Amino acid sequence: MNSSFLDFRSDTVTKPTAGMLDAMMSAKVGDDVFGEDETVQKLETRLAETFNMEAGLFCPSGTMTNQIGIKCFTQPMDEVICDQTAHVYRYEIGGIAYHSAASVRLLYGERGILTPELIEPEINEDNIHYPNSSLVVLENTVNKGGGSCYTLNQIAPIHHLCNIKGLKLHLDGARIFNALVATGDKAHQYGKYFDGISVCLSKGLGAPVGSVLLGSKETIKKARKIRKAFGGGMRQAGFLAAAGIYALDHHVERLKEDHDHAKALANALISTSYVVSVMPVETNIVIFEVAKGTAQKVVDLLKEKGLHCNTTSASTVRLVTHLDLSATMIDQAIEIILHL
Repeated sequence: MNSSFLDFRSDTVTKPTAGMLDAMMSAKVGDDVFGEDETVQKLETRLAETFNMEAGLFCPSGTMTNQIGIKCFTQPMDEVICDQTAHVYRYEIGGIAYHSAASVRLLYGERGILTPELIEPEINEDNIHYPNSSLVVLENTVNKGGGSCYTLNQIAPIHHLCNIKGLKLHLDGARIFNALVATGDKAHQYGKYFDGISVCLSKGLGAPVGSVLLGSKETIKKARKIRKAFGGGMRQAGFLAAAGIYALDHHVERLKEDHDHAKALANALISTSYVVSVMPVETNIVIFEVAKGTAQKVVDLLKEKGLHCNTTSASTVRLVTHLDLSATMIDQAIEIILHL
């Protein structure tokens, strides 16, 4: 891609900063499959402590941590409850069926946000004809919800329902730190609500690769074996884990800048004639609906002007802000948006 593009396709496109590269190159490493990489262990322990969980497991991707978590918490012929927009359902290539032999019950939350009132009627009774409802998956923030996020006050009653009904609760925390910065909730409070948490390091935090699955010691022991079966056992992975540690040290508080940039873009978009509506902006994702024609046409026109983004449907477009987009670049993007 032309380096002059303003790249709003995703927060996964970021490059390691100079400081992050230095941290990676000076990392102390060992064979992680043998349990000998101290930098990986440091990252796993740090995130487990941050979220008040017992243990963690470093993996190449959030898809892997999600799919391992789902496999840990289900048996074949079980059913997973999630929103119809959920990444675990839409963008993990049928992994729930492929890896866990479980079915999926899809719900329709407001911008992907589930409630106990939506979930409870969909929990199957004990019946020979029905799969066993065993797991609820939440996503925070919700990608297709335009970066909408749960507060702990919304999560607590869902946890209570799962607890009394005997279901596990897993969090796809692809952009969990964006949610924490937006809501002001504290990470350590999450541990009492979730059986598993997937924390992605390669989106808003800017690490080049990697996610960590958090859970009990028993869950992570099982997950480590599943990771091996998935081909996710890496050797001197500390070089990658060091990037994650650096990101946690330096790139969390600055997420508010991305949120402010996203709001500025949304304000510009809603003032144009080619945009009919913009989803409420809570974090770093902006999704807007085009007034006429197709979303792809608008994406193509923006690309011609130097702004790179993607469609999310035939009529909607997504822009994602991130640490490689400065305030000056946001101003340039707004000029393009206003004069398309």
